[in-house]
Amino acid sequence: MPAERVAVRPRRNRRLPRARQRVCGSALLSSSWTSVAAKQARGGRADRYRHYVDELAKKPQAVRQEAPEVTAVADLLQREVVPSTRSDHSPVRVRHRQANLLGGRGERRELHGLSAMEIGPGFDLVRLLNHGYLPPIHDAERPLPLLDAYVSQYLKEEIAAEGLVRRLPAYADFLALAALSDGDAVNYTTIARDTGTSSQTVRGYFEILEDTLLGRFLPAYRRRPKRRVVAAPKFYFGDVGVVNFLARRGALQPGGELFGKAFENWVFHELCCYNSYRARYADFFYWRLSSGIEVDFVVNHIDCAVEAKAVSRVRADHAKGLRELKADHPETGRRVVVSLDPHDRTTEDGIELLHHATFLQQLWQGALF
Repeated sequence: MPAERVAVRPRRNRRLPRARQRVCGSALLSSSWTSVAAKQARGGRADRYRHYVDELAKKPQAVRQEAPEVTAVADLLQREVVPSTRSDHSPVRVRHRQANLLGGRGERRELHGLSAMEIGPGFDLVRLLNHGYLPPIHDAERPLPLLDAYVSQYLKEEIAAEGLVRRLPAYADFLALAALSDGDAVNYTTIARDTGTSSQTVRGYFEILEDTLLGRFLPAYRRRPKRRVVAAPKFYFGDVGVVNFLARRGALQPGGELFGKAFENWVFHELCCYNSYRARYADFFYWRLSSGIEVDFVVNHIDCAVEAKAVSRVRADHAKGLRELKADHPETGRRVVVSLDPHDRTTEDGIELLHHATFLQQLWQGALF
């Protein structure tokens, strides 16, 4: 059924968006299905404008009055086109295409980087933490040229081309500082001072990374605190290879501090992959006292607590944060330390010390949450 062409009078001095919105149901389509044409301008010049579907979704009354066929077209596409749809590879375009889709016709689906379970028997932790989770870069023998292209084209040039940032040099400096603080509590003031921008601008930069699916915040767990806890969120990049490149980490090997930070990023990545692909709809937090004692990951309302330690032998002090969490929150469920220690065991107070392979097995079997 052809869509109705609606005459719209454009506002003066307002630049309408040029990009085409290609959204239907639960997926992003590869072709545009709705457009709006302006009236014939004076002098015989006709201008055509394309509008976002989500702009129409924000004004359902206008849709009902001017283009009632839009709903019928959406239903038709959802029934016949969605099964064969594909998503666009550009995270910036994906950000632009987030839409309400007229009340519940769409479902959110996230495609993360490679997880260990996807790699299968050939999983190599050291390789994954050095190359990252992006499939072409993970499989490449020389990942640095590909990482350089990814950072320059996607993290810098494309975001600047879309007009999301005004000062590209400041944004490039921000990326490097954000990579250095990957997995740490976000301090907007410090990063703003080092980049010569305002804290509000830095906050907007982080939101760009989150909106374009390049990273995500991890909020602090502050429910019924018995002691003073940290409230600032953490931020994790979605790919540890990008972090390594931006932070100039070089080759990572077990035993180093930077390997430990990359290991923590990977544990969070696996938790997010499992949560998305198995539709668990869990919320993740971290817990930290003002004294510095912390637990890396808390699932929901402490249904499970996970501490990531890239050490070959787990000591008693490595589980100190889990013990303090239990003292403040007796309702805490399973407490797990994920490490490189090959000997799985349980401490006298019920803390499970798991090798990372055992952790993966229990996670994807649904035993943790």
